[in-house]
Formats: sequence, structure tokens, C-alpha cells
Amino acid sequence: MSHEQLPTDQPAVVTVGLPYANGDLHIGHLLGYFSGDVYARGLRRIGQQTAFVCGSDMHGTPIAVNAAEQGREPEELALSYHEQFEERFPRLNVEFDNYGHTHDETNTEMTHEFVETWIDEGLVHEREIEVAFDTETGDPLPDRFVEGTCPYCGEKARGDECDEGCQRHLEPGEIEDPVSVTTGNPAEYREQPHKFFRLSEFQEYLQGFIDRVEGSERARNQPREWIEGTLEDICITRDMDWGVEYPGEDRDDLVLYVWVDAPIEYVSSTKQYSDRVGREAFDWEAVWKLDGERRFGAWDDDWGETSGEIVHVIGTDIIQHHCVYWPAMLRAAGFNEPRAVIATGFVGIDGKSLSTSRNRAVWAKEYLDAGFHPDLLRYYLTTGSDVESDIDFSWDRFAERVNGELVGTLGNFCYRSLLFAARNYGGTPDTETSDEIRAHIEDAVERFETAVREYDIRALGEVAIDLAAVGNEYIQRNEPWNLVDDDPDRAAQVIRDCVQLTRACAVLMQPVMPGKAQHLWEHVGASGDVSDVELSAALDAPAAEFGEPGELFEQVDEETIAELNAQLRERVADTDDGDGDGTADDDSDGSDEEVDLEPVTTDRIGFEEFQELDMRVGEIREAEPIEGADELVRLEVDIGVETRQVVAGLRQLHDVASLPGTRVVLLANMETAELFGVESNGMVLAAGDEADLLTTQGDAPLGSTVR
Repeated sequence: MSHEQLPTDQPAVVTVGLPYANGDLHIGHLLGYFSGDVYARGLRRIGQQTAFVCGSDMHGTPIAVNAAEQGREPEELALSYHEQFEERFPRLNVEFDNYGHTHDETNTEMTHEFVETWIDEGLVHEREIEVAFDTETGDPLPDRFVEGTCPYCGEKARGDECDEGCQRHLEPGEIEDPVSVTTGNPAEYREQPHKFFRLSEFQEYLQGFIDRVEGSERARNQPREWIEGTLEDICITRDMDWGVEYPGEDRDDLVLYVWVDAPIEYVSSTKQYSDRVGREAFDWEAVWKLDGERRFGAWDDDWGETSGEIVHVIGTDIIQHHCVYWPAMLRAAGFNEPRAVIATGFVGIDGKSLSTSRNRAVWAKEYLDAGFHPDLLRYYLTTGSDVESDIDFSWDRFAERVNGELVGTLGNFCYRSLLFAARNYGGTPDTETSDEIRAHIEDAVERFETAVREYDIRALGEVAIDLAAVGNEYIQRNEPWNLVDDDPDRAAQVIRDCVQLTRACAVLMQPVMPGKAQHLWEHVGASGDVSDVELSAALDAPAAEFGEPGELFEQVDEETIAELNAQLRERVADTDDGDGDGTADDDSDGSDEEVDLEPVTTDRIGFEEFQELDMRVGEIREAEPIEGADELVRLEVDIGVETRQVVAGLRQLHDVASLPGTRVVLLANMETAELFGVESNGMVLAAGDEADLLTTQGDAPLGSTVR
């Protein structure tokens, strides 16, 4: 990587986390794929040579388990999903330059090249580890066949990862109270020889890497806990038949851990693209490989200045893999490190977490079958919040934003501007763009470039909408329809400016809404593909002639949204009824006997730890809903010594207007967080699913410490 300002003279690769070939795509997945696609298009738009690559993740125990349950071979099952993804992504306007999979020959060979280099460098060693076995059947149990309790945070965890809690990678044997996923029998660990990668050797390197890597704040800060602590070597083999075989001559009974061959697919997919278009068009080695002298142990400061630019767009749950394991794996094999890692937030549904097991999800196929254009969802998800913040999806909010921002602002301005120009001038009036409008477009272009350089995907999507808002204000202020007869020169000037703004919108909206941008490009009389033009084309003169335009966007009607809401509610309710794990019946009186209470934890804390909690009596002074968040409310809480801004999930459980004046207890030394772009500086305490706000029985002064 370089530290030069983008665009650089080096080629770039943008990747997204590999979709796992074990289930359908839903909107939680799509946030990442849309974000990666938007960023790759944005890079190209500012003049950076860019390849956007990905592939299906075909290995791992979940696929093996699922295939066994269906009576199919793992390869057959995984390939069926891979083919589905290949068909689905283009329909969503996600256009990879290459889309491979981890089981193909290219990735198998590349994975072996990596691991053999590690072996040659002395970075792989063998040691006895504990492997889970079913105590009744005697069968070995790979990671995902085991469930239990995370030893670090106490949450339910899988054998190799605390996926529901702290997100830590777990080594074999670390999980507590293990059981077999398939039989429910207790699992016991027995010692077996396995291969380990010497991650501990890379602590110094990783400490430097995390200081120089760019991208989102969470991706740069979250891994410091591991990198600055004690790095343990990682087990890279598993007792399975399904996967890439371990290449060492001494062991033929092991396959590589899925987190070895999966990220290597980024390299393999780039190589496949390079092989297809030719090294002259795109040289994969110029991006990925370092020269022969820059290998393990050489930590010189300028080691990557001549290498290409690698940007990973991933989910928050796999930051550790991409910012700790992956850079070390690359460095150990003589490959380039990432320039940036962008971690996206999670997607919820109507104020609740997405749950595929409960069918609380909006599936990609479901969205497409509803007849919506893919660009509407691309815009909604990528501009719904800052890239790291969680997004709450609701069909109502989707309709509101489409009808307001896309139809009402962008579509309305472009349509009426082009229609007026076509009917009155046959196209673009014969005059120059005014200095006022040129300045607005130049500012929008600068904002676009800044958004790319700062990895701000939301800002990329907002530039065209904001420019259209400028246009709406401009056309309303000047009323060209009233100037045609009285001041025709001025009318021509206003419409010339509006056509120029419309052309600029087509150029600037293309990364987020490529299909709609092409339609607008053609409406404004431009030829060719809008994705091929440079950013400066926003200021090029529009076509002299064009016909009457069509509507760019259509209103989302209430009836369609009501139907989709009903389908989602019914689906979730059916799943809840089926698994016996739904909410209480509607006639429940809410008494203690009716509530499914969690058992009291057996873990205890000391008095000194309790004393570290700074809980204060407070009073809510202001309360207002947060735009785009169905559950969240912004509060101003007076705690005597100061007033704190706090975000709380109270919107659907309390009358927001009645909250001011309410006494509460605030955890004042809670770490600050940002939710939907609003900083939260503390936590209001509440009890139960109904968020019963905690308060004091008497009139303790504001700011009093709760002990």
C-alpha cells in the first residue's frame, strides 16, 4: 500500500466479505455488498484503476452439517448457492470484475502457495490440542459442531467463535460446557496433533500495521485489544473431509481451517480477473505481491510504497480476522497489506435484530420479486447511517425515503428541468452555465472526492441528492416559467443551469444508483455509459438536443407497503409459533409468573468493581425521536453537574412527548457511542422488555450518586 492521496498511480482492489454458500442472501448481507460496490465505483470515478472482486465461501462445518442433513454432498450444496449468488448479484446492480469461489483450482493452488511459504519460513509448527468428541457416539466434532459458553464474556458461543457476544475467536478447547450441536450430547476434548501458524511472531508488525491502516474507526481501534495484548498462535487445521487439504508432506488427514483459504480467495479472484483481461490491463501481482526481499521479519518503514491499494469492506463481526490474522498471513507469504478496512454496522428489522432462524429478515429475492428497482434499496441501505452504525430497516421507512428523497427531491428536480428544457428549447438552451451553479457543482465534485478519500460511503450517496436540493431551491426561486415571455434570456439561463445540474446529478449518483444514473444520463441526451466518464464530466456541456424525459422514480404506494409489512409479520409469527420461543400471549397480564426470567448469573463481582460504576440521579429535560430509527430517542438528561445527551431505545415503549420531567437513573461513566449519527454519552437504566425506567422513591437531588 501507499500513503499517497487517492487516486494513486498504483492499481487498487476492493473486496467484500465472502458470502457463505449455505443460505440465501438477505438485506443484512446486502449492506456490505452494496457498500463495497459503491466504494469501488467511487474509486473508479475519481480516476483510480480498480478491480472489484469476491467469491463464494464454500468450506467449513456449517456447509458439511447442512449437506448431511439434506443427504447431499457438501460440494453440490455449496455450488448450488454459489450459482444462485452469481445470478442474484447482477440483478442487484452489484457488478464484480471477478466472482470465484474458494473450492476452485485457482484458490486451492494459491492457498497451498501461501501455506507452503509459511512452512518454508518456519512459521508453522505442530502441537497437541484438544479436539471435541461426542461422549456417546465417539465421533469427532469440528468447531461448528460444538456449542457452549464463551469463557471471556459468558455468552452462548460456537466452538471457534463467540458470535453472539464479544466476537472473539476461540481456540479448540476454550469453550465452556460444550455440547454436540447434532445430538445434544455432552462433548469432551481429547488431545490430537494439529498445525499452528506462528501469529505470535507478528506482534511487532501488527502494532505498526494497525497504526497505519486506514478505513473506519471501529476497524482500526477494535483489534488493538488483541494486538497490544498477548497474541496466541492460531490453529490452521481441522479434522474434516470437506475443505482445502493441508499441503505439508507429513499430514494427509487434515484440511485447512476455513479462515485460511477464505481470505486468500481475494487474491485468487484478482488473479482470475487478471488472467482473463491480461496482465497489461490489470496486473494482480502489482497489487498483491511484494518484491522478493520484503518477507517475514523485515519491518522497514517504507516496505509497501510501491505496492497497490487494497481496500476490504467487511462486517463488524469479522474485524479480527481481517485486521489481525489476515495481515500477518499476507506478510508471512510476502504479500502486500491492506491500505484500508471499512467495517459496516448490522441491519435490524423494525427495531429488532435480524434473525434468519426466526425468518425475521427481508430476503434479496423477496425484494426483487416485489418489483422494486435495485437502486432504491442500494440508496436506502448505504445512506441510512454512517458506515459503522447499525441500520434499522422498515418497509415504512423505505417508502418514506424513496418517496421523499428520491421521488420528491432528485426525481422531481431532474424531470421538471428536462421537461421544461425539451418543450421550450428542444434541449439545452444556447448559453453558458452561470458562475453560481458552476460553483455548486464544483463543491459537489470536491465533496465526492473527499468522501472517497475518507471512506465515507454515506456521503458518496448524499452528494447527488444534496445537489438536486440546490436545484429545486434555484428553480423555485427563479420561476423560469414566469420569465419565458418577460425575460427570455434570463429564462434560458435558469434552464441551462438546471440542465447542467441534472447532468452533474447523473455523474455523481452513479456509484450508488448505477441503473437510474444511466437512465438520467440518456434523458439528458448524453451518449455512452455514464460509468465510463470521468468526474469532470459533471461540468461538461450537456447535449444541445434531447426529447421529453420519462419519470426517473415512481412513488411507492401505501398498499404495497402494507402488504409487505403483513407478510413479514405473518412470517415471523409463524416461526415464533413453530419454535415455541415467541413472545407471551396477548392476554398475559404481565405478572411475574407470566414472565420468562433469565436465571441469576453465578459470576460475582467484587465491591470495588461495583464502586467503579458511576450511577447518578437525573431528570429528562428534552426528548425527541431520531430520524431513521424506529426505536431510538435522543434525550437531554440533567444530572446536576451537567446535562448529558443520551440515546435510548424508548420510542416504541413510551410516549416520547411525556418523557421530559421524568426522573431516571443514568450510568454516567458508560463509554460514549454513536447511534444513527447521534452521540450517546451515558445509559438510562430500565427494567424488562417494556423498558420500565428506574427512578428513586424519594426526591434525591439531581446528580446524587446511586450506591
